[in-house]
Amino acid sequence: MNALTQLARFLVGGLFIFSGAIKLNDPLGFSFKLEEYFTVFGTEFMAPLALFLAVFLCIFEIVVGITLIMGIYRKWTLWGLLLMIIFFTFLTFYSAYFNKVTDCGCFGDAIPLTPWESFTKDVILSILIIFLFIRQKAIEPIIDLKKGRVILTGSIVLQLFVAYWVLNHLPLKDFRAYKVGTDIVADMSHPEDAPVDEFEITWVYKVNGVDTEFTTEEEPWNIEGAEYVSREQKLIKKGYEAPIHDFTIELEGNDFTESLMQESELFLLVMYRIGDTPVNPKLHKRMNDFVKSCDENGVIFLGMSASGYDQIEEYRHEVQAQYQIAFCDETTLKTIVRSNPGLVYIKNGVIKAKWHFNDLPEDIEAVRKAVQN
Repeated sequence: MNALTQLARFLVGGLFIFSGAIKLNDPLGFSFKLEEYFTVFGTEFMAPLALFLAVFLCIFEIVVGITLIMGIYRKWTLWGLLLMIIFFTFLTFYSAYFNKVTDCGCFGDAIPLTPWESFTKDVILSILIIFLFIRQKAIEPIIDLKKGRVILTGSIVLQLFVAYWVLNHLPLKDFRAYKVGTDIVADMSHPEDAPVDEFEITWVYKVNGVDTEFTTEEEPWNIEGAEYVSREQKLIKKGYEAPIHDFTIELEGNDFTESLMQESELFLLVMYRIGDTPVNPKLHKRMNDFVKSCDENGVIFLGMSASGYDQIEEYRHEVQAQYQIAFCDETTLKTIVRSNPGLVYIKNGVIKAKWHFNDLPEDIEAVRKAVQN
């Protein structure tokens, strides 16, 4: 029994450290996931706290994982794990049963899980944590408390530094569909023999005054006197979905995605929320100077936003933007680059580089040199 306790201890601790570290690599992405949950539960007023909560939860997961493995602060650790897993199990069950949030974000974008996979994972973790809670006296420290405190403090300082770095630059590792090196055109295409979605359709027709359900094969529309009531479609088998399936560049009501992906060089300034984009005179002067460099070299530069026309025009006037701003879905823009604004360099449909607004290149020659190297 003691061996099983130690196995569960290291397994749970390691998993929480891994989960927290993966999300800490991209706390902004985790905050977007929290915002989804706030919307589902009608607590949108908590949205301004999403980023703080994201960073806190990531660090908390790593901390309890470390203390569990080291065997220090045993009661505090186990209570923290128990309360956290109860909360997350409820969330993942709700998401799975009501199909509200299709990816819990447990392991960020590194290991996407379906809602039911997430719930199953949390149920297993719940069993292990309850087992450890019952067997807590068998969890002996593997290091003395003084050294454990030093390690724990050092890890928290490191985590805070990582959080600061990735929020002011970009994630250390990009696991998303739009990572550098991605061929957007290829990842938007569908193989000819790719499986398609399969649906089960239920038709409801009123026959002799009674609402009756029919399958498509029964062709209820051919029944004499039958009156159509409703139609329900249920996905029974998911077909092939291209890695990139929601990327568009719309300008003045026209879709320029295909033609722009053929450009030898293209810069996209992603601003998924115009209202949240900083109006920094130095930043935008630098950006306009960069646009001038692109114009001199015959390279297209476009802004990308999900905001409305009036808000975009007000913003362009305020910062004296020397570029047009096209429309794209907000979720897509958030996925492309974790910065608002963030710059993306594309060559012949392939993403070659991305920059946080704190790291914008000086001119196009600097970009070409950096990408070449």
